[in-house]
Amino acid sequence: MGSTSVGPGLDALPLRDDLRGRLPYGAPQIDVPVRLNTNENSYPLPEPAALAVVAALALEVRQLNRYPDREFTALRTALATYLGHDLTADQVWAANGSNEVLLHLFQAFGGPGRTALGFTPAYSMHPNIAATSATAWVDGLRGAPSGQFDLTAESAAEQVARHDPDLVMLCSPNNPTGTALGLDVVTAVYDATDRAVVVVDEAYAEFARTGTASALTLLPGRERLVVTRTMSKAFALAGARLGYLAADPAVCDALRLVRLPYHLSSLTQAAALAAVRHAPDLLGSVQVLREQRDRIVTELAGLGLAPVPSDANFVLFGGLADPVATWQALLEHGVLVRDVGIPGHLRVTAGNPDETSAFLTALTRVLEETP
Repeated sequence: MGSTSVGPGLDALPLRDDLRGRLPYGAPQIDVPVRLNTNENSYPLPEPAALAVVAALALEVRQLNRYPDREFTALRTALATYLGHDLTADQVWAANGSNEVLLHLFQAFGGPGRTALGFTPAYSMHPNIAATSATAWVDGLRGAPSGQFDLTAESAAEQVARHDPDLVMLCSPNNPTGTALGLDVVTAVYDATDRAVVVVDEAYAEFARTGTASALTLLPGRERLVVTRTMSKAFALAGARLGYLAADPAVCDALRLVRLPYHLSSLTQAAALAAVRHAPDLLGSVQVLREQRDRIVTELAGLGLAPVPSDANFVLFGGLADPVATWQALLEHGVLVRDVGIPGHLRVTAGNPDETSAFLTALTRVLEETP
């Protein structure tokens, strides 16, 4: 993540003032036996899906002298079918990872003189993307009688009305807490403003517990509501970089104004399309990852810690006197988890059964070794 420059550095460059002093986003990429820090799917692509992706890429290779389909029509159609809810291709947008989808939203609806509101703690890239698009960021507050990381409809709506933002960012399930939002929160936020674009980031929706409703059900009649998804997590395609959203067709028309020409390569489109067509195979790991997540919650509570019940493929857990020291001790045991900066807490991805066992064994030893 460091610079290799031998010159005078950033101070000598005409960098935007609002970017000075900021750090680039980056989770540690350390080669250890058990990597449970970036919420990747631990399972590689199943053979049928992998072969389908390879075959799709092979067909595209000889045509790389031509630009890709700028409208990625086949992919949008397939994603709309996968999402259901009577969505059509003109309601779907995609880009190189959900972060680029979010960047497009900030470029179109944020920018200089405009404000985005999110509810902390939440996905750390939201304020980073706001900064890169010169959008002012407001940290909203979580916390409710039911739990320190919960967000109530009343509190969220009041904060939206008070700050009057141009964009509102909601996460469900929320990263890093894993908690899902009730649809009453989404509707209250939407109704609290008559102009803001309300974005519900559902990157981990496939892992939600049974009965958890998606904001996709709220799209009809709400032209300012956007639901974002990703193929990085449940689909196990983190390396392919494909994120997408569903919204009113006018939102997609707005994003066409800010996207770069041919922003989705032919290879990306081919791989993603093949993967969507093999969704049942790729999503076959979701249930076992849910089980490992719930196992983590149960066993961490048994260790005297305070795990947060999760609808994602990770667990945030508290009760640590020194999370930085715990993180380092786990690393020395060959297990990499995530320090998300919340006092007393760490976050761990639910891996396969062996990885989960390795984490729980290592953490038990670390706790026993802690004075």
